[in-house]
Amino acid sequence: MALGYVRPARPEDVAEIARIQLATWRVAYRRMLPKHVLDNLDEAWLARNWSAAVEAPPSERHRVLVAVEQAEQSYLVGFAASGPPDEQALAPNEPADALGPNVVAITDLLIEPRWGRRGHGSRLLAAAVDLWRSDGFDTAVAWTFDGDTATRKFLAGAGWEPDGAARALDVDDMLVPQLRLHVSLEA
Repeated sequence: MALGYVRPARPEDVAEIARIQLATWRVAYRRMLPKHVLDNLDEAWLARNWSAAVEAPPSERHRVLVAVEQAEQSYLVGFAASGPPDEQALAPNEPADALGPNVVAITDLLIEPRWGRRGHGSRLLAAAVDLWRSDGFDTAVAWTFDGDTATRKFLAGAGWEPDGAARALDVDDMLVPQLRLHVSLEA
């Protein structure tokens, strides 16, 4: 188990969050998404979006957390973003109020592959759950790529299971299937 901790993201973390997202997607999703789509992702554009999420979140219940590994120096190794569900959390044709006010949606939970299997994902998820409970959420949802067995196994190990919702993302004329997982946050 690595020495590490989780903390809220800071504005100075934004560039590293974008770099981690890009590096992780290019490794983890290389067999699920078209290569040219991954190659053309713009790190500066990602950083601008993360800057908005970190510096001016839509509500106090929207959070970006980072995982830090401690060694001779500290390294940002992953992050998690979550908040009340918006239309991106819904399944196709699902009504806008289907998930309810006590549901939180994970939009991202990524650990850079070179730092994987060292407990960072578990620390991120545990810290997020503590915050979700303090925010009054009783259920969490997350979309995963059907082919992302690592994320699905990780979340299943923490009690998450499919809720029956599915969709396919259109990524440059390629349909990429996703499943929505959920978990109760009640102690």
